[in-house]
Amino acid sequence: MKPEQTYQDLKELAEKLGVAVSEQNLRSTGIKAKSGLCKVKGKNILIMEKRLPFQDKNEILASCLSKLPHEDIFMVPALREFLDSFHP
Repeated sequence: MKPEQTYQDLKELAEKLGVAVSEQNLRSTGIKAKSGLCKVKGKNILIMEKRLPFQDKNEILASCLSKLPHEDIFMVPALREFLDSFHP
């Protein structure tokens, strides 16, 4: 799978898991911040540095989503294998 397609598939999975993905320019905030999953007003939000290459975005997103219950959600085998490679 191409990194761009993997990223789109991971974002769709995030939506199914109730996680909103928000791409932001974190460098412009003036605060040292990293991409990651957080909870705001009871909702899961993954804040992503939008300038990162797709491979880095995929790793961040997969790392966060792999910790959530995703076993019962259909996804293509290549995506499941990629996601499961981040599960401890």
